[in-house]
Amino acid sequence: MLRIAAWVVGGIAIVVVIAALYLLTYRPDSSSYPLRGVDVSRHQGKIDWRMVAADDIAFAYIKATEGGDWRDPQFAMNWQGAQNAGLATGAYHFFTMCRPGRDQARNFLAVLPQQDKMLPPVLDLEFVGNCDRRLTPQELKVELNDFLGEVEGKLGREVMLYVPVDFLAAYREALPPRRLWRRSLFRPPHKNDWTLWQYHSAGQVDGVDGGVDLNVFNGDEVEFAGLLEGGQPAE
Repeated sequence: MLRIAAWVVGGIAIVVVIAALYLLTYRPDSSSYPLRGVDVSRHQGKIDWRMVAADDIAFAYIKATEGGDWRDPQFAMNWQGAQNAGLATGAYHFFTMCRPGRDQARNFLAVLPQQDKMLPPVLDLEFVGNCDRRLTPQELKVELNDFLGEVEGKLGREVMLYVPVDFLAAYREALPPRRLWRRSLFRPPHKNDWTLWQYHSAGQVDGVDGGVDLNVFNGDEVEFAGLLEGGQPAE
């Protein structure tokens, strides 16, 4: 009986190890999604961007701002480092429900580099890390329109929306039609309506200490080049 119990425990341990290895190393099929990227903020600390680029990473989204006045202290260093390493770069703003959309847009624009060749700006819409206030869908729609009007009017290109499933379910009717960056860990999004897919929240990449968010682009190199040059989605 003890021997059988030991076999059972050993078998469970093997399954746990295999599952852990699968989760740690999970990556979507590279033949379908050849372009992989990271998204980072100050939480990743100092990054060796040349090592990142050498680890099959093609692009980086970098946190620039949050709310009406907070600015990531690592943004400028990360942006320059990623560009020097040859990565395509884009910036994102974390939207808070406790500040007017127009104020947040101005905070973002004050930090965003003024250059033509970069990935579309991203508005990060999620509950995790947000303030306690919850807007109605109509209230959120007004604030989003104010933010997008300011940013898109200044840049002349559309903003992409990062929207996890729970936020999308709560505010779908408030969201304008834009490119989507979906979060779906370890499995494809249930709809093929996305431009970027965040598939891992604690991935391992050379040049980054600890875990980092990993993403893939829904398209090939030609389509990605169009996105980088400011191309808009087809109607």
